[in-house]
This record gives sequence, structure tokens and C-alpha cells, in this order.
Amino acid sequence: MANLFCVRADFGKHTQAFLKGNYIAIGWLPENDLTDIKSREELYPLYRAAYPKDVSNVVIGQQVGQINRFLLDIKPEDYVISPAENTEFIYYGIVEADPYFYQPNADDCPYFHRKKIKWHKEPIQRSQFSVPFQNTIRSSLTVFGISHRKNFFTTIGKPKLIPPNELNVQFDYYKSILNAILELDDQEFEILITHILTALGFEGSEHKGKVGDGGVDATGELNVANMAKIKLFVQAKRYKLGSKINANVVKALRANIPSEGQGAFITTAGYQKKAKEIAVEAGFPRIGLINGEQLVDILAEHWNDIPEEFREKLGLKVGLVPN
Repeated sequence: MANLFCVRADFGKHTQAFLKGNYIAIGWLPENDLTDIKSREELYPLYRAAYPKDVSNVVIGQQVGQINRFLLDIKPEDYVISPAENTEFIYYGIVEADPYFYQPNADDCPYFHRKKIKWHKEPIQRSQFSVPFQNTIRSSLTVFGISHRKNFFTTIGKPKLIPPNELNVQFDYYKSILNAILELDDQEFEILITHILTALGFEGSEHKGKVGDGGVDATGELNVANMAKIKLFVQAKRYKLGSKINANVVKALRANIPSEGQGAFITTAGYQKKAKEIAVEAGFPRIGLINGEQLVDILAEHWNDIPEEFREKLGLKVGLVPN
């Protein structure tokens, strides 16, 4: 059974070196060849000797844990992801046989502990994964395991690798919830999206949908602790399940986003490949694409922040299970 891990490359700085050299790598303990290490306990004296200023047992435990995870937990046939420097994209690959090797000063990457990886040639957009998956990979750790294997293997087109215990779903959770959302009329759906923006922290979230709105149904501004501000222009459309929005629809929204703003397209359906490319095209305002399953994920996370009238209208209990 293949496990799934993330190994970062200093915010994507060394991702291209990973890809070119067919490896993943970490930089702790650069003076130590770890080929003969067999247990986590053997790493502690090496770490304390190399980093005498780290005196906190919590810090030492976390760092040694990551080294151990890279060295001993990541095994052949496991899958690894590494975010690109352009955080819109993620690369993934398979761990090869006899993976670990110690290779100092071999190239421009300053990380000497390496594992052999067979990389998939093309990156995949982060937005194609579920919201819980995307939240997981925001972890500040360099090396960590990812539990959302069903979503990952489904997204990359390898459903046979989904663990059997994750296949035993009694009903189609997403389809059931999306059918309830589709019972809303256009205006109700657009107002629901406005409430979701407010729940996500956007201030001044306002329903705009009307004739001549240029495709913008809602707006809001996110102020992140006064460190950054995002002005968001949202189009919210109900489409039948299984349909896919084309590039022209996304491009039409882009034409109505000011240069200082960003966009989001939120729907109950999905998106064609070209629409996904248009959404992150260089030189234009970014548009975040939220498909039906991602909308359900967001709604589940912020269910208690939605006004009671809409919760009653949708007829769902806590956890988004239909009444």
C-alpha cells in the first residue's frame, strides 16, 4: 500500500534541482552520511552534536522526527509531492528502489541527503485537489505525511492505489450535498457564496449579482492581520453535476477584475483543462477556481458560520449529512 509524503524544497527554490536530478532531499546533518542509520534514536546524538544551540527538547524532537521520516518512513513505491516555486503547482513522483544516497556538493542544491524519485513529467495544479488536501500541505514542516490519499490518487488518475478502507463509503457525500445546493435558486446561491466569503474572513462581503454585473456576483476584502490585503471579485454559478466550465466563461470574468484585484469562480460543477490554465495565466489577475467538491469542503468547514435560514433551507445537519 503506497503512502504519501510531502518534501519541501525551500519554498520551491530547489524543486527544479529535484526534478533534474530525479531525487528529493533534506539539508539537516550535512556532514553525516546516514546510510547505516536504522532507528530514530541513533539520530538524536548526531543532531545534538551538529546543532548545540538547539536546547529545546520540543524543537529537537520535531527536527529529528522529520529526518527520521525522510530516512526511514519514506519507502520504495511510496508517492512524494513537492510544491513548485510557483505555488499554484505541485510535482509528484514515486520513490524508487534502494532510494537513499548521500551526495555532497554534486549540484546547486545544498541538500546532501537524497532519495531517488521517478518524477511525473508535468506538474498538477494545486487547485485540482480537495480543500482538506490543500489545507494539509500548508504545514510549516519540511517533511510530513499526507492522509488524504483517496483524493490524491483519484486526482492523478490512479484510483487502484486508494486504500481499501477508504473505498467503503456508504453514500456519495459530495453528490448528496451538491444536489441540496442545487435546490437553491440563482439569487439564493449567490447570497450563500457571500456568506461563505464572510465566514472565510472577507470584510464587506457584498452580493452584486444583477443584470450588467459583468459576471461579478459578490465581492469582499481579506485583511490578513494588516500584513496583506486581497480584494476579491467572485462569480458564483450553479451548473448541473458532471458539467465542466470552459475557458471563455473564466476569461469573461477575468475581463471584469481590476488590475489590483483577484478573482474566484465558484460552481457546483467542474472546469475544463483550458479553463484551469486561463485562471493562472501570467500577466493577468489570478482567478481561484472552486469546483463542486471543494465548495462542499468549504461549506462543511464553516457550516456553523452560515446564517440559520440557509442551514434550514439546505436541510442539512452538522457534518452536512442530509436530514
